[in-house]
Amino acid sequence: MNTPQADWEAYLQQMEQLLALALDDTRRTELRLQFSRIAAMAEPLMAFPLDDRVEIAGVYKA
Repeated sequence: MNTPQADWEAYLQQMEQLLALALDDTRRTELRLQFSRIAAMAEPLMAFPLDDRVEIAGVYKA
């Protein structure tokens, strides 16, 4: 599986605007690092092949 790399800088800028946050450069750098670590941990799971007949998780409706 060839997944595109996330643009964490653009994501952080958008989230800062949407959530009305004011992050300094130190926090922004740390968040980029954490997002990259989380993406690296998720990579093997996302690459795991699933049979087409495997049903995805259902949506909970209250």
